[in-house]
Amino acid sequence: MTTAAIKKQVDNYLPLLLARQQALVLEMIKSFLDVDSDTKRISRKQYNKELDEAVTRVENGNFVYHKDAVKELSKW
Repeated sequence: MTTAAIKKQVDNYLPLLLARQQALVLEMIKSFLDVDSDTKRISRKQYNKELDEAVTRVENGNFVYHKDAVKELSKW
């Protein structure tokens, strides 16, 4: 769905809500914008380093198959 289509739907539905519901929607939107405010982004160099390390682990056989992870998690 395009941004324009989403905006149009929001513009159509928002007036149908009670004032309190509109306020809640606004607070929810604001919370989405603040989600990562406390999170420090890593550099591209660090990201690539971590990615290379993960690839190396997989290539060395250090991984768990999905079905085995599901089986293990079902025991919790």
